[in-house]
Amino acid sequence: MFHSLPARWLAVFPAVAAALAAAAQPASAPSADEGAAGAPTALSYRSAFEGYRPFTDDKPIPWKQANETVRQRGGWKAYAEEAAGGSASDAPAAHQGHTMPMPPSKKEQKP
Repeated sequence: MFHSLPARWLAVFPAVAAALAAAAQPASAPSADEGAAGAPTALSYRSAFEGYRPFTDDKPIPWKQANETVRQRGGWKAYAEEAAGGSASDAPAAHQGHTMPMPPSKKEQKP
């Protein structure tokens, strides 16, 4: 008895599609690896590690010297401005009106 279950059709469909695709290809056409005469072309190999140079890190400096260098350059704010591409005054005109109110200081909160 014939049952039209979708699962059976889904199981058979890839095999039928592969058979039809194989029948549609001409058997005498040279593949991509073969030349015009039908002989395979020579393969060449080049290692991905050819020309590899191991990583060499700069000699680490003492943390006190690193902190002093940052202080001399203007601290973290100087690095933040450099990363942003300039100072806060360089912001586009559309963003210059944005302000955030500061919370009252502890001196202002005491009665």
